Amino acid sequence: MASKIQSVKGTREFYPEEMALRNFIYEKVGAAARSFGYQEWDAPFIETIDLYAAKSGEELVKKQSFTFTDRGGDFVTLRPELTPSLARMIAAKQGELTFPVRWWSFGPFWRYEQPQKGRTREFFQWNIDMLGVSSPEADAELIAVGATFLRSVGLNPEQATIYVNNRRLMDSEFDALGIAVEKRMDVSNLVDRRSKMEPAKWDTYALELGLNQTQLDGLKNILGNFDLWKNSDELVRLFAALEALGVKDYVKFDPNIMRGLLYYTGTVFEAFDTSGSVKRAILGGGRYDNLLADVGGQPLSGVGFAMGDVVMGIVLRERGLLPEFIPSPAPVLVTIFDESLLRESYALASELRAAGLKVLCYPEPAKLQKQFKFADKMKVSVVVTVGPDEAANAQVAVKNLINGEQVTVKREAAAEVIRKIIG
Repeated sequence: MASKIQSVKGTREFYPEEMALRNFIYEKVGAAARSFGYQEWDAPFIETIDLYAAKSGEELVKKQSFTFTDRGGDFVTLRPELTPSLARMIAAKQGELTFPVRWWSFGPFWRYEQPQKGRTREFFQWNIDMLGVSSPEADAELIAVGATFLRSVGLNPEQATIYVNNRRLMDSEFDALGIAVEKRMDVSNLVDRRSKMEPAKWDTYALELGLNQTQLDGLKNILGNFDLWKNSDELVRLFAALEALGVKDYVKFDPNIMRGLLYYTGTVFEAFDTSGSVKRAILGGGRYDNLLADVGGQPLSGVGFAMGDVVMGIVLRERGLLPEFIPSPAPVLVTIFDESLLRESYALASELRAAGLKVLCYPEPAKLQKQFKFADKMKVSVVVTVGPDEAANAQVAVKNLINGEQVTVKREAAAEVIRKIIG
């Protein structure tokens, strides 16, 4: 026997149950985005590598991208992120667009990373941005969209929290400690590793990076000061707006949020599942003021975030927040009584579909017991049968699988009877 061909490492196979989860997330992110007036958009799945060389870090371009030369000799890549495409498309029509632009997208991305829990090489990602406004209130709106999504899937503030920090606030604190600008990438990585290291080893590591003891003590004070946000006019306005938007209970200030701090120019935020098995962020984003500089556009401020479906899917499964999986999207099954009534059953199914119902029709004659077992496995709610007696009297038998009741009704009344059962 030939050996089975395996899927490519890090890619995903979406059987109907996995597809239902992906669609559930897509529907929820879309609903949250549209409720705030955001428009759906998308970009090519394949881009030239030059686009990422202009907008992204060297590691993303050289180590994490799926790159190849196409048949025309061009060096291209499967898209690893969306921001460069967003920048190019906005710059191309910057003079025609109505600002502020509110856009969202949900689509596939690829990164050549080591697959592990919460991370695959192929993933779907929600991207959402507001462009053309630089106020803290705009930042608050994006955070509110994220909180609205979390609430819509059943995650309460005790289960999922959005942690906020601010680049300008942290820069002012680092200035006061005399931490050189060129060391701030190292300090950012240092803070990010704090929860993963023993305190003594973390202190030693900080000193090895070049901080002196006074700076280290000052840094610890900063990271333990959860009222520090009150020193930032931006964050004071942000939290006031979040309260007005009705989502402040989902958001907390945390000076330890450093990831992306050197890319973003103002507010940064990340959401985490507070007690689950996945320690990766559910979503993350912030304010950026240099979106179009490398692609030929005029200066434009923006704020946005991204959320991958892999971590979100794990969170929803672990917390039992997924809706019941119904194998059949059609709640009605029309049976085939026997060969002589096959066309009659097919015609009935067509009539019910024309009446606006979703209908499965068993594809061949079989014992009714077998067809009812199929209906049970597919979790349909109603089974409709046309036997010889029903056919002779222009009737159908309608069985409610929810309560087991069966009635015989005129064929023209079947659709209405079924609608009352399925609601």
